[in-house]
Amino acid sequence: MFTCLNWRHSLEEPRKKTVVIVGVPGVGKSTIISNATQTLINMGMTVRTVVFGSVMFEEAKKLGINHRDELRKLSIELQQKLQTKAANYISRVKESTVIVDTHLFIKTKSGYCPGLPMNLVLKLKPDRLVLVTANSEEILKRRKSDNTRVRDINSDDDIKMDIDVSLSIISSLSILTGAPFEIIYNHDNMIDSATSRVVELLKKST
Repeated sequence: MFTCLNWRHSLEEPRKKTVVIVGVPGVGKSTIISNATQTLINMGMTVRTVVFGSVMFEEAKKLGINHRDELRKLSIELQQKLQTKAANYISRVKESTVIVDTHLFIKTKSGYCPGLPMNLVLKLKPDRLVLVTANSEEILKRRKSDNTRVRDINSDDDIKMDIDVSLSIISSLSILTGAPFEIIYNHDNMIDSATSRVVELLKKST
């Protein structure tokens, strides 16, 4: 009887919802996530945003890494170990809605490496995937004006390729996890509209 009651109780407990939001550097993803999170908190929702790269950086500090932008220059093997630690940490977060702010890939000397390899995205068990994107010209302009990060200033063609790769990866992650994905465009002077769209998606995920 005790086991049966515990089993019934566990079925009634609300399940944590995990939403993974991604985008190439300079698209405005983190600003949108920050604005959307605050909006949802103001509505009374219990939401926590976890920046995947920041969790990796906290682990990397123990190895003597002093700047987050040094992460992508580490060996692939070491980056993978840090990714695993970050995914393990996020999987233990208890808030009812968890937003994971991350990148789909890391550009290395060996080529594109997945930001969320298959074993890690399955560990996170996302309920929804969101890709924030924009035109390549807009992204390039934002990267050039961002003094807070050491960003790679690629050519317009490079950024177009990154956008195409992002579209391929987000659809692949959706197939792997069964989670639906949405594409949100953050064009110039449209951040409020993009934020509102993210808020609506997150409300549907709760």
